[in-house]
Amino acid sequence: MNIVRVGIIGMGNIGKYHAEYLLNKKVSRCELAAVCSTSPEKISNYETRGIKIFASAGDLISSKAVDAVIIATPHYQHTSLGIAALEAGLHVMVEKPISAHKADALRLLTAAQSRPRQIFGAMFQLRAEPRYLKIQKLIQNGDLGEIVRLSWIITDWYRTEAYYTSGGWRATWKGEGGGVLLNQCLHNLDTLQWLCGMPSKVRGFCQLGRYHNIEVEDNVTAYLEYPNGATGVFITSTGEAPGTNRFEIAGTRGRIVLESNRLSFTRNESDMIEFSRSAKVGFTKPDVWNAEIPFTDAPAPHATLMQNFVEAILDGTPLIAPGEHGIGSVELANAILYSSLIAQDLRLPLDAEAYEQKLHELIATSRFEKKVVEIKNDDFTQSFRR
Repeated sequence: MNIVRVGIIGMGNIGKYHAEYLLNKKVSRCELAAVCSTSPEKISNYETRGIKIFASAGDLISSKAVDAVIIATPHYQHTSLGIAALEAGLHVMVEKPISAHKADALRLLTAAQSRPRQIFGAMFQLRAEPRYLKIQKLIQNGDLGEIVRLSWIITDWYRTEAYYTSGGWRATWKGEGGGVLLNQCLHNLDTLQWLCGMPSKVRGFCQLGRYHNIEVEDNVTAYLEYPNGATGVFITSTGEAPGTNRFEIAGTRGRIVLESNRLSFTRNESDMIEFSRSAKVGFTKPDVWNAEIPFTDAPAPHATLMQNFVEAILDGTPLIAPGEHGIGSVELANAILYSSLIAQDLRLPLDAEAYEQKLHELIATSRFEKKVVEIKNDDFTQSFRR
């Protein structure tokens, strides 16, 4: 194989975005060969561009027209479509989240692990963003020392009522499986656990429909506790304007702050704990130096991950975001919400079966009536970099 033929399943906002950069040859040794949607009007124009169109995912998967698929459908379909594609011998790239809940994610991972020759990737494009790669390097090199505290206030995910009414699946237990945690914040939760590891305990405080006429969470504050005793706070909302995006990590050797497209590092001249133990006076602290860490914006992080996916298929290149890594963000989103629903601290790992049962209960007892209203096209790409 010299060229990877890609099919896209689901042609909503993100599916169309993937199609355009593939058609514009932003990924080498790759061609868009097919698209699929249950809405004919979303795919009819692709046929005139020499791309095969399919009305059902099953037809595309079994068509022999593609070597790999991007799954860009509503959340609950990610698991079943991912498994079907893997069983058909295809390579799979799944949009976030890899599944709506941990139990489904485990089912998908089991299918992928049984087919090690097939490439299974997750579309977590923030892992290709230089700002987060710089933070990762500072952590891995020991420049921060041991992490003791972190906080991420990410409340600039503002969404209007029109956004939620634009799709029948949006912001419902049955259609989406959650709200801001599972939809908007999956990239942030992935980045958090990619950089700092998974917490050992969470306590979530989630408000359901605080700012919108929806049945899922749109305002969240979560407390995180890590195996080494470090603590963290994660705050997010789709109803707060103007909103904040401030990511801070404190270690024994200094502090990193990412805010307003600036990455700053305040470095202690000595480890704060060692300094405390050796100091002979009470009102003193380590000297510091301040640095601004330069970075450039990644021009097309989605295309970067797809290029890496193609190279993994053709050359055996390691994936930037392996599909199995996608379970971490799903577990965090589920655990924070579940903790809030039962009003208890939760030790991780999350009991996947218990959460799945709770989700089925929420679906079964829902009396929410969703009103769907078509809205004009928005430039949703402005929300990519968080």
